Amino acid sequence: MKTFKVISLLLTYPESDWLAALPELEDALASEADFNGDAHTRLAPLFAQLRETSLIALQENYVATFDRNPSHSLHLFEHIHGESRDRGSAMIDLLNEYWKHDFDASASELPDYVPLFLEFLSLLPADEALELLGDAVHVLATVGRKLDANGSPYAHAFQVLEALSPVAAQELAEPPVRDMDEAMEMFGPSVDGIEPLLKPGPQVSVVQMPTSHRQAAASTH
Repeated sequence: MKTFKVISLLLTYPESDWLAALPELEDALASEADFNGDAHTRLAPLFAQLRETSLIALQENYVATFDRNPSHSLHLFEHIHGESRDRGSAMIDLLNEYWKHDFDASASELPDYVPLFLEFLSLLPADEALELLGDAVHVLATVGRKLDANGSPYAHAFQVLEALSPVAAQELAEPPVRDMDEAMEMFGPSVDGIEPLLKPGPQVSVVQMPTSHRQAAASTH
């Protein structure tokens, strides 16, 4: 589905190569109007900003919008699990979904990075893509509302995804906060005497796709 690929690109860090292809991206959206409805119209403000703003200003705005504002994070599970250990389990489940479809997610970004997730959806049949979109729409809609409240045209990309979802978005609870007193009560200091919250939170390394899956994927492309 080209629509998901286009939105994936629009949500990545602005680079001159794909910005030069904005007319082609708009054409791709228009070619799937029977699938995405008025996506081309909804995304017009974002396309306008990308066309009319200098590259350096776009890049600065992107960093300020997504990298420096946790409420706009482009990592799905951060909005659900925060820094809890459940986030790691969710990452593995998502990786398994990627591998099941021979999608190699061995990249510099974590599996729940929204542009990566949307690129994956773009490779699936429409019914499967929409089903998985429905699983993620609660997070996507939440990020979209926060972006809209801050006047960001990036909100339109999330609004298109919400409109495509077969599932109505629900309000999210705030993700768990790593509380010092709670962590000390549950775990106490470690054997080296370091309090638990002074250690790095649970992180998920980028996991390589199994060799068998990589070979199978390569043989189909």
